[in-house]
Amino acid sequence: MGKTKKIAKLKKKVRKLKQQLADAKNHVHDIAPLAPDAFPDLPVVAGARFAAAKAGVKYADRLDVMLAELAPGTTIAGTFTKSSTRSAPVLDCQAKLGGDASEGAAFLVNAGNSNAFTGAAGTGSVEAITSAVSDVLGVPSSRVFTASTGVIGEPLPHDRIVAKIDELKGLLTPDAMKDAAEAIRTTDTFAKGSKAEVKVGDRTVHIAGIAKGSGMIAPDMATMLVFIFTDAKVAQADLQSMLSDLTDTTFNAITVDSDTSTSDTLLLAATGASGAEVGLENAVFRDALNAVMLDLAHQVVKDGEGATKFVEIRVTGARSDADAKIHALAIANSPLVKTAVAGEDPNWGRIVAAIGKSGAYAERDRLSISFGDILVAEKGWVSPDYREEDGAACFKGDDIVITVDFGLGEGKSTVWTCDLTHAYIQINADYRS
Repeated sequence: MGKTKKIAKLKKKVRKLKQQLADAKNHVHDIAPLAPDAFPDLPVVAGARFAAAKAGVKYADRLDVMLAELAPGTTIAGTFTKSSTRSAPVLDCQAKLGGDASEGAAFLVNAGNSNAFTGAAGTGSVEAITSAVSDVLGVPSSRVFTASTGVIGEPLPHDRIVAKIDELKGLLTPDAMKDAAEAIRTTDTFAKGSKAEVKVGDRTVHIAGIAKGSGMIAPDMATMLVFIFTDAKVAQADLQSMLSDLTDTTFNAITVDSDTSTSDTLLLAATGASGAEVGLENAVFRDALNAVMLDLAHQVVKDGEGATKFVEIRVTGARSDADAKIHALAIANSPLVKTAVAGEDPNWGRIVAAIGKSGAYAERDRLSISFGDILVAEKGWVSPDYREEDGAACFKGDDIVITVDFGLGEGKSTVWTCDLTHAYIQINADYRS
């Protein structure tokens, strides 16, 4: 074979390898079996506009950056990861909460790179992005909130994002929230959205939210990005109080793999454009907000990496609510429990073991365990009426409820998780490939 032919053959091979690498970077896993049938038709939230673009931060030829522009008067609340290695965007957002709501505001979010554990370079990237958004939209940089999700420890190529801000401004529209939801995905197999509508006096209030999350999901703000928007008028202190309370029983009550991220960010923006004033005492609005948050939290679990089962853990009768949550999370995070669920094996002994190691108080002979409405164990032993085939039938369903009553007090807690399958390992083994 001549030299020219060898070179041509090598070039062809290189082109093929480059294409395979690009395909791998852009690989989208099959849609999770627990995914909703369709993305919801989200309402327009007056005072908020959205846009998404392809910046190529990591993924080629897919939406990976989104911009939300918020009208003057918007109040913003947030909850964040409790990780001691939290990212530069998280630290910046935390510092900015409670700013002057008379100014406009903006959220800029990218996927593919978390800008975490990047030292001074990470702070510089945040400053570059917030300054660019400030210049283009004419809002103070102190009112520009950023969030990043993706690989940890790699410098964020923020110049690619900055180069897209003019384009994003030109694309801003009130009805582009679905594009925004698509742009914040990493290993998510589907975009996540939820909505609610309530009456406050004679005015209609809308709530709409989007989220991303699939792996590295655990409490301490549940490891995800969530952005919720409402046209209600809510004082910042009231908005923050409401959000913090509801986070405990929604995003802080889910777990996929027990790992807490560096980048968890939940931002709630109230534009006030409806003119409907809402305070802490407004149960109707609070319930609607809770419903949106819980729906998004459940969608995250249903899109858990490799998940095929949605599992609700209900704990009752504990000495306190705090003890109940410790026990519930011990069960939900147990690899042995989660793999038993994946294998449709109703191995209740693994639940007993998880309770025993949780660190919260329990008395063995007071425990009762149920799968759905099937009593499995009580008084420290298997129930005499329990049949293994009934438990196995329960575990064949997509939605499984495991209830444990401790017989000690009034403490209760509910958490949600998923099973642990081979696919989880496959997804995370090549995450950086």
